[in-house]
Amino acid sequence: MRLKIEHETRYTFDAPVPFGVQQLKKTPKSSHQQLVLNWETEIDGGVKQLAFEDHHLNVVELIGFEKGITELVITSRGEVEITDNHGVVGAHRGGAPLWLYLRQTPLTKPGSGVRGLIKETSAPKTSGDLETLHALMGQIREAVRYEIGVSYPEWDAEEVVRQGLGVCQDHTHVFLSAAREMGYPARYVSGYLMLDDRVEQDAMHAWAEAHIDGLGWVGFDVSNGISPDMRYVRVATGLDYTEAAPITGRRTGMAGETLAVDLTVTQQ
Repeated sequence: MRLKIEHETRYTFDAPVPFGVQQLKKTPKSSHQQLVLNWETEIDGGVKQLAFEDHHLNVVELIGFEKGITELVITSRGEVEITDNHGVVGAHRGGAPLWLYLRQTPLTKPGSGVRGLIKETSAPKTSGDLETLHALMGQIREAVRYEIGVSYPEWDAEEVVRQGLGVCQDHTHVFLSAAREMGYPARYVSGYLMLDDRVEQDAMHAWAEAHIDGLGWVGFDVSNGISPDMRYVRVATGLDYTEAAPITGRRTGMAGETLAVDLTVTQQ
């Protein structure tokens, strides 16, 4: 399946900005089930300063603001060819050792809530790793209701379990926390998802990947209760959201800002 993606992020400031920098992770990765046919990022109100590949094999672009801007527009677009491997990404690659993905972060540190989910996961004792992780995904989806606009970015996995609701980012952090606690290397994935009911979207999607002996990395989308299929485009990975966020940055001055996102994912 060939997917066409256009993703515009527009910042409008109520006063000129003296200085600012941003780090972008909006370029999809090519892998054995995903081929990036073409991709470009345009900046209006800023200048690309540097591009590199980090230890997670993410494509990272650094941009600087033009002095005194009142608007910054970042537009990424391209086409990606996807084949269906039932969520299996394959062997571990890159400079980061596999054991790194067993490391918990402040957003994934487990407590009694996460450990309770692990204990309640209903997988037969004879189940293999894949079946166990699918059972874990189902348990989290049952315990944490998907609801837009109710969670906060600073919520960690334990807070999400306590509240019993959240969005894809929250589901992913809980899965990462539990999988690592169970001994599985696991990582956060940000990317694009072609929706069945609409073309225009408000934000990128997030899901998890766990490493299973004999299979390699396998994806688990808790929010939708499935492993990623041909509608999913992997963009960036990391230990949690902070390492895979599409845009992070800093700026000087006291200007307020408004943010608008225009995202479309369509099949070609």
